[in-house]
Amino acid sequence: MLVELRVVEQRHAAVLEVLAGVAITTVAERYGVSRQTVHRWLRRHAEDGLGGLADRSCRPASCPHQLPPPLEARIVQLRGEHPGWGPRTILHRLATEGVEPLPSRSSVYRCLVRQALIVPQRRRRRRCDYRRWERPRAMELWQMDVMGGVLLSGGRECKIVTGIDDHSRFCVCATLTPRATSRPVCEAFAAALGRYGAPEQVLTDNGKVFTARFGLGTAEVLFDRLCREHGIRHLLTAPRSPTTTGKVERFHKTVRKEFLAGRSFASIEQAQAALDAWVGSYNRERPHQGIGMSPPAERFASGAPRPLAAVAAGSCRQAAAVPTCQTRRVSPEGRISFADRRYQVGRWLAGEAVELACHDGLLEVSHRGVLVASLARRERSGPAAGQRPPGPSRPPSAGRPVLRKVDRAGHMSFAGTAYRVGNAHRGEQVEVRLVGERVEIVRDGVLLKSWPARHDRFKEHGAFSTPAGRPSRSNAASFTSKKL
Repeated sequence: MLVELRVVEQRHAAVLEVLAGVAITTVAERYGVSRQTVHRWLRRHAEDGLGGLADRSCRPASCPHQLPPPLEARIVQLRGEHPGWGPRTILHRLATEGVEPLPSRSSVYRCLVRQALIVPQRRRRRRCDYRRWERPRAMELWQMDVMGGVLLSGGRECKIVTGIDDHSRFCVCATLTPRATSRPVCEAFAAALGRYGAPEQVLTDNGKVFTARFGLGTAEVLFDRLCREHGIRHLLTAPRSPTTTGKVERFHKTVRKEFLAGRSFASIEQAQAALDAWVGSYNRERPHQGIGMSPPAERFASGAPRPLAAVAAGSCRQAAAVPTCQTRRVSPEGRISFADRRYQVGRWLAGEAVELACHDGLLEVSHRGVLVASLARRERSGPAAGQRPPGPSRPPSAGRPVLRKVDRAGHMSFAGTAYRVGNAHRGEQVEVRLVGERVEIVRDGVLLKSWPARHDRFKEHGAFSTPAGRPSRSNAASFTSKKL
């Protein structure tokens, strides 16, 4: 007759056999367990008797990573007060409140999931072909656009003219308008200029309110006119490339998530008042993940330059032998030359004519009546102002020489790459030596120039195979006839 024994009875029988003198290995093989399990049964039987052989909970005695109930309640409270905040923003707020120890971001995320405050979703893979960029200071570039989605109680939809500073993510414009036509958009832009000043550049898409690029006519639109009158360079994105204005597009996502989600307004005035209050909180209180969890106002105030102002011609003073005001054209590299010195003013002014004025040791550069740069004058020390002192002549380095002729532009060619020699040596024959990673140009035993090697190193064999340069056609023809 088969009798089913309970688990506790089987364990008790195994313990009795061991106590009777049976080897632990034999008992473990008979009951199908390990020797360590038999030892554990013996220990629990000695401590608690027959009751110690019952099944126990596998729950650990402690869980160091579990959130304390007060902290979890605070996370739920922050999420309820700010429905648009995610785990990172909530974690930053907890850090500012001095919570110690601070939980991890994944712990806050799991807490929100447990409380059914967010829906867990599979994270999208980040595209690696995006090129991230940011201007180095405030008021250098604004990104502007128009977004919809503001619903009034009567079912009417309004538009928001938005603009943010590229460096600080500071919202410089958030104006509601019934229709996104040219004049309301430009009025909102002009109001932002009057409040914060004129930026150096403004970036927009190819909408008809911003440009006539894809319109039927070629006339200047009102937005371009405002930019021209204030000395602002208007930049346009390439067609079908919304990631170029990605910062203002990301701002639209924040507006829809934190301000417009499930809301409607009785009038456009009420919506504008609520939007202004939200923008104030966004600029001065809300931490921004894109700028190191700092409010945009802090970065905007620390990096914003002094307000732009027109340069008065009567205030320009300069030393003797230097004209008071001059005009220069900016090179493609964004530089200008003044008093035998070169100054960097920005590539965005390439090809433009700028006015120069000296005042108290500063060189002020203005474009179309707007001050765009203020640089410290660099006085030349040496023989005479305006004269370039001769450079030190040092002996050339050792290297295999190759003869080349300087062209009319002051360049010579080596391995398919042009290197600058100077206009003073046009038409002359120079020696080229490759020394390490540099190309040295020598004439009459004097080193003229030394440049980092920019040519294709695989083409050097062709350069050294013709040390005297490419033969002329007449010489090549005579050589061929003689050979025949």
